Amino acid sequence: MSKRRPYVRPMDGWWKKNPYFVEYMVHEGTALFVAAYAFTLLVGLVRLGQGEAAWNGWLEALKSPLSLAFHAVLLVAILYHTYTWFKIMPRTLPPIIVGGKKLAPATITGGGLMAALVASLVLLGLVWRIAQ
Repeated sequence: MSKRRPYVRPMDGWWKKNPYFVEYMVHEGTALFVAAYAFTLLVGLVRLGQGEAAWNGWLEALKSPLSLAFHAVLLVAILYHTYTWFKIMPRTLPPIIVGGKKLAPATITGGGLMAALVASLVLLGLVWRIAQ
């Protein structure tokens, strides 16, 4: 009796062959930058709980050139992540019917981006007002 070897499909780099999957993998990779920024904020929260000296030390650390460069990279990655998040939104939502017509994908993406922009500006305004 002969032994048959199981078929093993090669998995190395399968996503590199299709531009859609490349974009998807880059989108998923930028989630690590979102997590890095969340961790940065968590460290700030811990420092706030440790007292005024620890909090002021954390704030001073954020002013260093390395920290500013780190935050610039995070900002670019998070902006790209946000854009791609709303770009795939029309594919993941059920059809939205307004006035008997299906809403265009560009309208859904644009609406999501505008909602994110407005929410960010409102939050920035609140923080600005509280800080003064």
